[in-house]
Amino acid sequence: MVKRKYEELKSYDAPGHFGMTAMRIHGKEETGAEKFWMGVSTFLPGGGAEWAYEDNPLEKVYYVLEGEMTVTDKEGKKYVIHKDESISFAPNEGRDLINESNSPAKMLVIINYPA
Repeated sequence: MVKRKYEELKSYDAPGHFGMTAMRIHGKEETGAEKFWMGVSTFLPGGGAEWAYEDNPLEKVYYVLEGEMTVTDKEGKKYVIHKDESISFAPNEGRDLINESNSPAKMLVIINYPA
């Protein structure tokens, strides 16, 4: 059993992301988790993540803790996820992500490790 406090988390560089801070809560290095990792991402207004192509075999779940985030799928359909809402992605499902609001947004991110 491993307990983590928010104050203990360290930021890391999330490739393809901009205007945000990413911190890992649980994962192989942090707590020995082997099946998935979990982090918290804070996005400034205009911050987000570039298009992630369909060649990523990992499942993902985003849960908004504060604010709202806009997710766009490969057909250009937009989904706005607000506080206490989530969106999930199947393996190989692409997405674009941006904070289109004027307030910061905080999101819990859960992603499985490759098998």
